[in-house]
Amino acid sequence: MRFGKVVPGVTLLLSSLAVFAYSQGPQTGSSSTLPPPMVYRAQYASTAPVIDGVVGEKEWKQAPWTPFFVDIEGSRKPLPRFQTRARMMWDDRCLYIGAYLQEPHVIGTLRQRDTVIFYDNDFELFMDPDGDCLSYMEFEMNALNTVWDLFLPKPYRAKGDADNSWNMDGLRTATHVYGTINDPSDTDSGWSVELAIPWTALRRGGVTGAPLVGDKWKINFSRVEWKYDITPTGYVKRKGPEDNWVWSPQWVVDMHRPEFWGELVFARKSGPVPPADPAWDAYVYLSRIWYAQNEYKTAHGSFARSLSELKMEAEGFDPQFSVSDSGFMITATRKSGGRVYEISVDERSGMHRRVR
Repeated sequence: MRFGKVVPGVTLLLSSLAVFAYSQGPQTGSSSTLPPPMVYRAQYASTAPVIDGVVGEKEWKQAPWTPFFVDIEGSRKPLPRFQTRARMMWDDRCLYIGAYLQEPHVIGTLRQRDTVIFYDNDFELFMDPDGDCLSYMEFEMNALNTVWDLFLPKPYRAKGDADNSWNMDGLRTATHVYGTINDPSDTDSGWSVELAIPWTALRRGGVTGAPLVGDKWKINFSRVEWKYDITPTGYVKRKGPEDNWVWSPQWVVDMHRPEFWGELVFARKSGPVPPADPAWDAYVYLSRIWYAQNEYKTAHGSFARSLSELKMEAEGFDPQFSVSDSGFMITATRKSGGRVYEISVDERSGMHRRVR
């Protein structure tokens, strides 16, 4: 489920969902009680995979599978009915992504690019290369290999409007169905996807070329899964809600919170998966402050100038407030491994990072 997308015919529905998402801001729990986000170490590909939809073990041997996806709300909800997992690698030209989606009935109806793909069962990708939790890119595809790519200058929660005209130039995608698509008379195994995303296609997201070894991106995967009934005339999709299954939990039904996304770490060769960002909980804490600040302004006509006005605790971050009539900058501090991490959030919901 996505919030705030301006698409003809569904604007009213998505606007109401955006209001719901906004009101759900502070309910993610204390940053000290949430587990850290997932981390993936992507190796440099010695040979680029053939993009045919088949995530072959020989081609992808350098790319370990992620753990199976979980519900978007994490451990608060049961494990998904069907398994999903992904893998990644890279070279000087592209980021490569493969995924497998277990599915007893593979269904696809949408065939026009840049339609609302999540109205079908789909696979989704979210990328924030500079980790500012402000501007980011989204990609969706269904089993018919119909795609939707869009750029968000800022999240919907900050009244951002998605640019639906933006395309990943040079993108190559493919799907493979293990069974027969749109045939209710049999049982399928699932479907798989492959993507090759050129670095040149991501310029608007701040990507100027292939990453350096050790670079980190915020990234997450999602799978939207609808329930269907089999009738004498074929498949009939039930009315919502749909299921949302993800690699790294969001803890609320909203993919548009980059602070909860996992981390992609670019590596030259195999090795241990690095630990999560030591300041990840500061991002979560500041996200809660951002929502509280906007609720406070709605109620009082101005931004709060202290935690006490927001009725929040410091939780060990010692947040510093800088507030004006038109905006704010709030900085939280986290010490780890002999370093001091200063993470700030502004009124746009952008995150800024400084390490000393």
